[in-house]
Amino acid sequence: MYSDQGNNDPVAIAKAGIAEAKSKGCNVVIIDTAGRLAVDEAMMSEIANIHKAIQPQETLFVVDAMTGQDAVNTAKAFNDRINYDGVVLTKLDGDTRGGAALSVKYTVGKPIKFISTGEKMDTLDVFHPERMAQRILGMGDIVSFVEKAQEQFDEKEAKRLEKKIRKNKFDFNDFLGQLNQIRKMGDIKSLMNMIPGMSKMTKNLDIDESAFSKVEAIIQSMTPYERSHPETLNMSRKKRIAKGCGRDLHDINAFIKQFDQMRKMMHMMSKGKNMNKMMGGITGR
Repeated sequence: MYSDQGNNDPVAIAKAGIAEAKSKGCNVVIIDTAGRLAVDEAMMSEIANIHKAIQPQETLFVVDAMTGQDAVNTAKAFNDRINYDGVVLTKLDGDTRGGAALSVKYTVGKPIKFISTGEKMDTLDVFHPERMAQRILGMGDIVSFVEKAQEQFDEKEAKRLEKKIRKNKFDFNDFLGQLNQIRKMGDIKSLMNMIPGMSKMTKNLDIDESAFSKVEAIIQSMTPYERSHPETLNMSRKKRIAKGCGRDLHDINAFIKQFDQMRKMMHMMSKGKNMNKMMGGITGR
């Protein structure tokens, strides 16, 4: 991030920022210009002057997918002025599901290169037209879902967990590790929308992402020994854990009960060939 306090000249700031990046050996520079929902001449002149002065290798127009026809009008106005190379479509986690993508592509004839379903880097993804069509039709995007899962998958870790599950030794450390892998994949509602048929079910559903943090707080309030030995959690230990994470004893009991049920179910599945089939399906064997 480059800042030039007191300088109100966007062109001068952009040039100075590039010079600063070169002096530090940076090989990529992103110039993020001021955004507007409506087009005005002052803004267009500012963008055109910056573009002319720095001669960027690639120019991308970032458009809010929820702005509808306004997005198309703005996209055309910008393209007429600076002839950009492609489009980045944001807020695809909204109800519109990207109908603006079709209109922008048709109007300006420039490719949509990236899409975003949130406000963090892990929600930015390469645009795939066929997957967008599936989302618009409410058919989900199972390919993207599988790709996200594969990014977090570790075959060695899966084998280690399989052995622990077979011996009924799956513990809170293992559970927390799996929880963190799910969190790295993105927000739950966006992931569910990728599954065919789930978009309609989750449209008006309020999914509490803080539930992960609550579970994490409970586990982190345990001692290392308790995390590795769930069976040692007696009433005294549970009361201490409840105080440590600021939850009621009822919440602690409910979580431990759910964990025990999940643990028993996984152990039962591991008997025979069920676990081999399940793990083999994940690894592609």
